Amino acid sequence: MEKTLKQDEIDALFQAARTTAPDFGPEVRARVVPYNFSSAGQISTEQLRAISMLNDMFARNLTHNLSAWLRTRLQVNLVSAEQITFNEFLLRIPDISYVSSVRLEPLGALSVLQLDLGIAPSVIDLLLGGEGQPGPLRELTDIEESIMASVVEIVCRDLTTAWQPVGLSFNFERRQMQTQTARIMPVTEKTLCLSFEVRMAESSGLLNLAFPAVVANTILRRLTGEWGGRRRHAIEARSRIEQRARNLTFGTALQLPSVRLEARALQDLSIGKLVRLDLAANAVSELRAGGQLLFLAHPVRLGEHRGARVEANVSGASEK
Repeated sequence: MEKTLKQDEIDALFQAARTTAPDFGPEVRARVVPYNFSSAGQISTEQLRAISMLNDMFARNLTHNLSAWLRTRLQVNLVSAEQITFNEFLLRIPDISYVSSVRLEPLGALSVLQLDLGIAPSVIDLLLGGEGQPGPLRELTDIEESIMASVVEIVCRDLTTAWQPVGLSFNFERRQMQTQTARIMPVTEKTLCLSFEVRMAESSGLLNLAFPAVVANTILRRLTGEWGGRRRHAIEARSRIEQRARNLTFGTALQLPSVRLEARALQDLSIGKLVRLDLAANAVSELRAGGQLLFLAHPVRLGEHRGARVEANVSGASEK
């Protein structure tokens, strides 16, 4: 027979169910955060590390080549690598500055190179035979602009050498005026911006590079794969190189220390004539390999062959 529950019995059943229900604790809700589409494609830590390694190499090469070209000491250092919009990059360019377009092959894209003109007077003074004295910040004459174009060509050549692992070539096009620079790429374009400090004895300035997003993404993908593979095989490669290096041969010489002779002694030199060297009779000879002084040694005979008996290393040479 079907049983009908009264209202007080139904209430009692619900009350019992509530008191015996398990306690699941406070309700955990997923945290919802608005997505910022402008943050898409940001440079990762690994990519930043790869970029820094590659551009440190460029900075060292440019330091050496510019120093040799200008016949003075200067230093180029990587300051920062970041992703910003092209408009932000344009806002950082001083009113008086050297801005040029650089074509990146084989991608066929344009990048922007900006160089502070604070170092221009010192560079121009050095190339014209001066001592690299600084000067006032001003616009360049036609001759001075031609000189600075040569500097930018050296920069592009060293960039091509340093960025060879990603197969990218930098080709200097021409100087751009401020109004023309904004037309190279959209102002909202996300760019990879690299900043270098060029420091000379009397002046310093910044060298900035801006790559468009399509180029930056291609570079970053190639860089991550290139440097990631190098790290994985670094230990094995180093071991193989060291093993093969042990089989290399070097030109070696056992010779007397260098001495200075008067010109008349060399002028009167002939076969059979004795030349007096300003050396003690017990002077120790120098053992050199590849032109580098390694040890002090005495010449000896080993059977039918000549030999060298090592007496002291280079650090002990000054104490001998």
